[in-house]
Amino acid sequence: MPQRIRKAVFPVAGMGTRFLPATKANPKEMLPIVDKPLIQYAVEEAIAAGVTELIFVTSSSKRAIEDHFDSNFELESVLEQRGHHDLLHLVRDILPEGVSCSYVRQPNPLGLGHAVLCAKNLVGEEPFAVLLADDLIETTSGKGCLKQMAAVYEQCQSSVIAVEKIPVANTHKYGIVGLKGQSLLKGGASLIRTIVEKPLPEKAPSNFAVVGRYILTPRIFSELEATQADKRGEIQLTDGIFRLLQDEDVYACLLDGTRYDCGSKLGYLEATVHYALRHPELARDFKLYLRRMVEELYASID
Repeated sequence: MPQRIRKAVFPVAGMGTRFLPATKANPKEMLPIVDKPLIQYAVEEAIAAGVTELIFVTSSSKRAIEDHFDSNFELESVLEQRGHHDLLHLVRDILPEGVSCSYVRQPNPLGLGHAVLCAKNLVGEEPFAVLLADDLIETTSGKGCLKQMAAVYEQCQSSVIAVEKIPVANTHKYGIVGLKGQSLLKGGASLIRTIVEKPLPEKAPSNFAVVGRYILTPRIFSELEATQADKRGEIQLTDGIFRLLQDEDVYACLLDGTRYDCGSKLGYLEATVHYALRHPELARDFKLYLRRMVEELYASID
C-alpha cells in the first residue's frame, strides 16, 4: 500500500557563524523574514504537504526554537486581557491541532548526513521529508515545494530531491546531480544517475543543484551509517544519497519558483525585501520607501 509522508526532519543544530554576532545567542533559524522566523516558513510548508510529525535535530543553543513552537501562557493571557485577539491568534495557532513536535540533539556538528542520522529512531521505518530552513522557497504555482515533491513520491514511491538550475561556474558550492535523460521538464521529475558534493565546474555532471528539500526512504539511514566522513570529519547527506542510488531509484524534482538562500546575508536581505513588498500591513508604505531610496540613489549618481 502506498505510503504518504507523515514525518519531517528539520536539521537546526548549525551554529550560524555567517550571521554572527546576531546568532551568538539566537538561532539563525529564528531570524525573522519581516515578522515570521525562517523555521516557521519551513514548518508551514511541511504541514501544507500533509506532515503531522515535526522532528527537530537541535543543539544545546537552540532552545528558542522549542519555545517558539510551545505554548506561552503568560503572553497569551496578556494578549487576551488587552483584547488583542488578532495577535493572540498568531501566537496560539502557530501549529494546527493534530501536529506534534519532537526534539533530538546532535551532540557534535558532524555534517548534514549525521544530523539526519540523529533522527533515525524518531523516524522509524517509513519515508520522511528533510527541510533546511535556510532555503526559503516561494513557488510560482502557489503550491508548496514539498507538496509538489510529495505528489511525485506518491507516484514513484522512491526518494525525491528538489533541484534548481544554476550557473555552471557555481557548481562547487552545491551538491550536483546527473540525470538519466537529456532534460528535466518543469513540473515533472527525472531519474538521477549520480550525485556529487560540490564538484568543480569541469567535473560537474550537470548544472542542476540540490535544494534544501528532500523526501527519503528509510534505507537512507543504513547508507549514512556506512558513509565515510569527509576531510572535515563530516558525514554528507549527498554521499549517503549516492550510496542509496546504487540500490534504489532517486528522482529529481525541478524547483518551480524562487529559492532565497537565507544562509547568506545577501539572500536573507533579498527575501526580506521580497516578503515585505507582499506584506498586507507594510507593502504600500514599503514600496513608497523603496521608491524614495531609488530616486535618491540615482540622484547621487547624477
